[in-house]
Amino acid sequence: MKDLNTTARELLAVREMIRELEQEAEALTDTLKAAMIDRSSDTLEGGGWSCSWKNVQSHRFDSKSFKADHGDLYSEYSRPVTTCRFLISA
Repeated sequence: MKDLNTTARELLAVREMIRELEQEAEALTDTLKAAMIDRSSDTLEGGGWSCSWKNVQSHRFDSKSFKADHGDLYSEYSRPVTTCRFLISA
């Protein structure tokens, strides 16, 4: 059990590091986006890197509206899905 306790604590610590790094990446991204806004540009380039921030249009199926408008078809074509979820908490 001692090994499992160590493993679980290491996993929690790694997940915390990931969370902190994601926050740092978001802050750095925001800095680059602000620079693009300041320059009225949707791209930036530097020494060996480039980035862009552009609107992209896509189409997604609106299952909630479809279910409201066509509940019988939604029921006919939807199927239950079973997933396995791993949770760990301190």
